[in-house]
Amino acid sequence: MSIRLNPYLQFSNNTAEALDFYKGVLGGEVVISRFKEYGTEGADGDLVMHGQLETDAGFTIMAADTPSFMSGPAKESNITVSLSGDDSDALRRYWQGLSDGANVSTPLEKQMWGDEFGQLTDKYGVGWLVNISGSQS
Repeated sequence: MSIRLNPYLQFSNNTAEALDFYKGVLGGEVVISRFKEYGTEGADGDLVMHGQLETDAGFTIMAADTPSFMSGPAKESNITVSLSGDDSDALRRYWQGLSDGANVSTPLEKQMWGDEFGQLTDKYGVGWLVNISGSQS
């Protein structure tokens, strides 16, 4: 038996677009179920009930739109997605992709603790941290 922990992102009405963007940055495959597949009619039916991106690197991002009969995403979130490790090429590539249209609050650069670190909020309002492990000698 195994257990996984992964982010589940909530959007107003652009989940499919956001997951496609993340697929372009992180790679992988997206699977989407829409509310209309479960009987919801009208404009809400076209919204994403559940979307999931699975990447070759083992990342999973789940996401959904918010139909009119549910409460919307929080205006302020205390969740930030973190990517970290020592594969500097891959992490720089992820940073570059996520930076497209983003608000960069901390540029990706060497920090006092020896790692390269950057922080941004992407064009969909999701916070990201990228940390590239440096030499600790």
